[in-house]
Amino acid sequence: METFEFEGKTTEEAVENACRELKVSKDELDIEIIEPGSAGIFGLVGSRKARVRVRTAIEEPEPEEEQNGLAIAKEALEKILALIPMEGTTVSGEQTDGTIWLNIQGDKSGLLIGRKGRTLDALQFIVNRIVNKNLEKRTQVVVDSENYRQRRRDYLIQMALKMGDKGKRIGKPVATNLLNPHDRRIVHLALRDDSDLDTKSRGEGVLKKVVIFPKKS
Repeated sequence: METFEFEGKTTEEAVENACRELKVSKDELDIEIIEPGSAGIFGLVGSRKARVRVRTAIEEPEPEEEQNGLAIAKEALEKILALIPMEGTTVSGEQTDGTIWLNIQGDKSGLLIGRKGRTLDALQFIVNRIVNKNLEKRTQVVVDSENYRQRRRDYLIQMALKMGDKGKRIGKPVATNLLNPHDRRIVHLALRDDSDLDTKSRGEGVLKKVVIFPKKS
């Protein structure tokens, strides 16, 4: 429960200020009187304001733009899926830390994921364009299906660690297959704290390899 403090000339006024500020009724508040207040002498000398502490479990509503962004993203993805069409799929979504997360449920065939997530990346690219065209503040949208993003991340981390061990064992650079920027970043981060290795991206265009270099002792 969240706790707030309010002041007023009287406890009644302090409570009214709390209700007005928090947009709730008195019945929805747990009220604790900290200072009952005093009018002082002739209402002038020694007067003290009343102070109350209130508790409420009411959550603050999301900013309107965040609600709009999530609604636009969800509607855009649902319309795209309706054109494919994909029966039995549903889209759920949430927005945390400025990022909109959309999850497609029911894609048991993996059709919407595609080879190495390329179909999913294409859907994500389109939805991002639609959302950011309609909002003033730039927002990132992540589209996932059947927890593919997490499974792909785990796979890339394990692959990077194994390739790093191989590079150190043979004493020569080893390279991954062509990866998109997101996947390359996962590989770089997986080996970042290994003081015996360096990593660099090599290639032209969007898809590049990550080359893992064992450091010479």
